[in-house]
Amino acid sequence: MSPCLLRSMLASLLVVLAYPQEHTIRVAANLVLTPVWISDAQGKAIRDLKPDDFEIEENGVKVAAVRLGGPGEAPLELAMVFDMSGSVYSRFELERKAAARFLNRILRPYDSIFIISVANEPKFLLQPTSSLDAALQAIAGISPTTQATAFYNSLAKASGLLRKAEKPEARHVIVALSDGEDNRSIENELEDVLQDLQITNCLFYSINPRGRSYNSNIFSRRAQEGMELLARQTGGASFVADSVDELAEFYDRIADELQGQYLLGYYSPATSGIGIYRRISIRVRGRPEVQVKARQGYYPK
Repeated sequence: MSPCLLRSMLASLLVVLAYPQEHTIRVAANLVLTPVWISDAQGKAIRDLKPDDFEIEENGVKVAAVRLGGPGEAPLELAMVFDMSGSVYSRFELERKAAARFLNRILRPYDSIFIISVANEPKFLLQPTSSLDAALQAIAGISPTTQATAFYNSLAKASGLLRKAEKPEARHVIVALSDGEDNRSIENELEDVLQDLQITNCLFYSINPRGRSYNSNIFSRRAQEGMELLARQTGGASFVADSVDELAEFYDRIADELQGQYLLGYYSPATSGIGIYRRISIRVRGRPEVQVKARQGYYPK
C-alpha cells in the first residue's frame, strides 16, 4: 500500500471517529447548507436552538429548515492567509504568535488547514493537512517581505482550493491577516473575489493589523471597506486591530464564532437557474432581539 493511500485512509478514519455519524449531513442536489451564528443582545452565542426555531426565505420564498448541526460540530476547511508585504510587517512576530494561539484553540483532528502567504504572488506555505503540528511549524517559519501585495489573487487561490474540498458538510473559512491593500493582482478584483467566495460558500474573516491608520488615505480606506464587504456578504467579520491585545482578542472572537456556529440546512425551492445568485434571509422565530450572522446568498452548482 502506498504511503499516500495509507495517509488518506487514516484521515478518513479520524473523521469517522471524531465527527459522529449522526451529525453528518447527507447532501442532496438541492440541499443548501449555511453556517449560522446566533447571539443575544450582549453578543453571547445562543446554543439551544432547534430547526423549527428558524424562519428562512430564499429569493422571498419561505422554506423550512430540515437539518441543524449542533454549534461548532461541522468540520472546518480552513485557509489562513498572511499578508507578508511591507505595509503590515512591523509587528509580524506578535501577529504570528496570535495566529498560532488561534490554531491551538480551533483546530481539531477532523478539520483541515492550509496556509497561503501574500506578496508579489500567492505562495503555499502549507498544503492542506489535519496536522496541528505542521500548521504551527508553518506559521513559525513565516517571514515578512518588502514585496508588493497580490491580496485578491491570494484570496482567489484560497477559495479555489477550498472549492475542491472533499467534505460537502464542512464549513469553508478564510481568515486573512492583512490591510487589504492590493497593488499587484491583475487577474482578480474585489467583485471577482466576492463571487468566488459565494460560489465556494466560504466565510471570510479579516484582521487589519494596521489599526486606525488605515484612515490616513483613500486607498487604505477602500481596502478596508472591501474586506468589510466580503465579510458582510459571506457571514464572516472584519476587524481592525489597534494593538497586539486587540489582535489576540479578534482571533478569539473568530474562534468563538466558529465554535458556536450551527450548520443550517434547507431544500431550495428553485427548480432551475444553475449559476444564478439566490438571496437568503434567516431569522429566529419570535426573537427579534437576537443577532443572526449568515451569508446573504449563494450560487447553486
